[in-house]
Amino acid sequence: MKQYLKFGLVIFVVGLLVGVLFLFRYYILFRASNVTVKSETLIYIPTGSSYNDVLSILEKSKVIKSTERFKWVASYYDYPKTIKPGCYAFRPGMSNSSMVKMLKYGHQKPVKVTFTGMRTWQQLAQHIGAQIEADSLSLLHYFMADTVALNRGFTPTTFMAMFIPNTYEFYWNTNALGFINRMQKEYNRFWNDNRVQQSSALGLTPIEVSTLASIVEEETNVKSEMPIIAGVYINRLHKGIPLQADPTVKFAVGDFSIRRVLTRHLAVDSPYNTYRYKGLPPGPIRIPSAFVIDAVLNAQKHNYLYFCASPDFSGRHLFAKTLAEHNRNAAEYRRALNKVKIYR
Repeated sequence: MKQYLKFGLVIFVVGLLVGVLFLFRYYILFRASNVTVKSETLIYIPTGSSYNDVLSILEKSKVIKSTERFKWVASYYDYPKTIKPGCYAFRPGMSNSSMVKMLKYGHQKPVKVTFTGMRTWQQLAQHIGAQIEADSLSLLHYFMADTVALNRGFTPTTFMAMFIPNTYEFYWNTNALGFINRMQKEYNRFWNDNRVQQSSALGLTPIEVSTLASIVEEETNVKSEMPIIAGVYINRLHKGIPLQADPTVKFAVGDFSIRRVLTRHLAVDSPYNTYRYKGLPPGPIRIPSAFVIDAVLNAQKHNYLYFCASPDFSGRHLFAKTLAEHNRNAAEYRRALNKVKIYR
């Protein structure tokens, strides 16, 4: 009887040890931390990556303590067959189980994409291409493809109006068309009933408001002046007076660095030259910010028809109701330019 008890005790102890070893192994493989990071670290898995590519990325980034343990758990969850691209946040204390599940189910961390102050498609493509997986060349291709604009209710010359500068959350692996489609949704969200009604009250379409806003934004950085300048241009539009906006001439010439618009610049034959052609130009001359669009929608009502840069070079402007008054302001500004030897 005693021998049976001893044998049973041995079996129990052995079973207990095996159980402890199993639990310990389970804990080490599935529950224990297997990361080296001391703060959140972002890892990018490109589209088309294989399982070996993922392992290579993780090894090069040195975020994992034991690759072998990670591989064992990855195989257990069948992760090698379900690679999902994206941006993933590895945090302190993460176990193999939490890492593999994050990667397998594509639980990405969205990236914040910001853009503002873009004058050209090239600038926008480079800026966005540095923030999401879509490269600048593919973005530029779609920005400049006529059918992409036409399919969304724009023309190639008005397409810039669809892009409303802001900070947006994207999945990092967003492609070029995905970015454009999101911008279309944001445009439709921005142009709500209230803004559309404001636009209509001015006698303008939303695209025309964006076009005017792009000119206003080139005219001044002084936010308090934007509704006043918008009011000047709206007054001129309603009276059939050419806008005579210097920024449109710079756009037509293709040089925004011009500090002094000369007679030869004004002679450029372009629909964007608002000295030669009445009304608004064919489309925006830059991507206007939401603030400036709202400044146009809330344009100040006044009797000004002219404005000129202040001769103190403060960035502010002098406004005038009559041509005679404006000519005096313009002459003063030209004298200031001559004084500091700005001739071009």
